[in-house]
Amino acid sequence: MSGSGAREQGPWSNPGFLLWRVALRWQRAVAAALRPFELTHPQFVVLSSAWWLGREGRPPSQRELAEHAGMDAMTASQVARALEAKKLITREQDRIDTRIKRLCVTDEGAALARTAIEQVEAVDRAYFASAPDGAALVEALLALAPPPGRADETRSS
Repeated sequence: MSGSGAREQGPWSNPGFLLWRVALRWQRAVAAALRPFELTHPQFVVLSSAWWLGREGRPPSQRELAEHAGMDAMTASQVARALEAKKLITREQDRIDTRIKRLCVTDEGAALARTAIEQVEAVDRAYFASAPDGAALVEALLALAPPPGRADETRSS
């Protein structure tokens, strides 16, 4: 009986299955770290991304944030509304184009973002410590999901 090594190993040689398992385990660890802050993982991503993108003084639009985070615009909007209800961000109309909503992180939101980022980065360091080459892992992940605006971003999401 002839068979490929991949077929004989089943899902343990399938990168999609392995990525699924890695992502679920990592998400559980991040969710546990965020629980004391009363933030969901999507809320953390939107809050920290809005803080990061707005650090130069120009708050990001919801669309810019969605592109940065890799989420669809509707989800980004729903999460932003939840963060607004918690008074961690405000959603303000752009001064020039009133169709654009800008996400402004409040002082409380900025303080929470910084603290939560520290906790999530600690989770990341611990979780990915067993990877044989962290720099190579980051490069591989960037090849699979390049940042917005990179010329080589050709993969469909």
